[in-house]
Amino acid sequence: MIAGPVTDLASFVEALRKRGMTVTPDQMSDMARSLLLVDMTMKDQVRGALRCLAITDPSNREPFDQEFRRFFERLGAPQRPERDQGSELESGGSKPTLDTIDRGAEADATSQTGASPTENLAHRDFAELGPDELAEARQMVLRMLWEPSDVRTRRWRRDDAGRRPDLRRTLRRSVGSEGDLVRLEMRKRRMRQRPLIIIADVSGSMERYAEMFLVFAHAAGQRLRHVEVFTFSTRLTRITDDLARRSATEALARASHTVSDWSGGTKIGEAMRDWNVRWSRRLARGGPIVMVLSDGWDCGETGILSEEMGRLSRSVHKVLWLNPLAAKAGYRPATRGMRAILPHIDHLVPAASVEDLRGVVRLLESINSPR
Repeated sequence: MIAGPVTDLASFVEALRKRGMTVTPDQMSDMARSLLLVDMTMKDQVRGALRCLAITDPSNREPFDQEFRRFFERLGAPQRPERDQGSELESGGSKPTLDTIDRGAEADATSQTGASPTENLAHRDFAELGPDELAEARQMVLRMLWEPSDVRTRRWRRDDAGRRPDLRRTLRRSVGSEGDLVRLEMRKRRMRQRPLIIIADVSGSMERYAEMFLVFAHAAGQRLRHVEVFTFSTRLTRITDDLARRSATEALARASHTVSDWSGGTKIGEAMRDWNVRWSRRLARGGPIVMVLSDGWDCGETGILSEEMGRLSRSVHKVLWLNPLAAKAGYRPATRGMRAILPHIDHLVPAASVEDLRGVVRLLESINSPR
């Protein structure tokens, strides 16, 4: 399933050395042998084997983990091998058939790892790719690693090593065979993933990117516990159930039949108002993260857009705006739509390539503290 892991290891070790780590030829030889002894589809096994041999200084943990992510993604191993991610996607048809990411730093890191053809493709704009390259980019998105951070909830659970006494359970157990001896029961906060809500623009101006965004949304739904997906152009459409299919090809085909306004005009304000009125009370519980994928071109009234984005921002934990135009050099959010949106979002993020989407995943993983 994975071709040439030992060959790829050489570029991985070189990247570690350029990050300041000392990896001797003997260490590299041991690392190569360790890859032959573990299941290459299991990320934790591969990381454990390489990490124990490569790290000799605690300060090297962070650069190792950063380079390992790139190494493991190049190997093409899925995060959950027991689930079918949908191995093939058809490439034809018009329907689906700046602040937080340092793009210069990402490019430098890629050049350090050897800039393989696959990694070069990962940095190219989706709009510039041919059919075969788009098919390969889809597979890279579907193989993307997701490691979402858990957050504390307001609920508590039993835990003998917890720091807070559980008085109810302590009193209940005080009446029993232990007589006068009262054992103090403890508890700690429950942990859970934040819900993720994806709202994707499928209007005409987003036609070159919309399909890849839906592939990205499908991958998120396969890896995270609570994901809701909507599309909008002139109206808001929920496609969560369509994307729940394990096969990405089948999921996108079903979504294309559900979405009736594909490649239409763009009324972001009306779509956000529809979400606020119909879905906010139902889905905004638990402090979700909302991710809107759009270039911000809007045919509606900016007053409505500003008002509804404000309502959305106040009802959720964070709002991320993914804009493919933000990946272009010298981009400024100067359109009237983006000017109305900016005061109400937490992050404006580029989203025009596979590497941009990897950055989005890392940003999502870093958002774990209460507002």
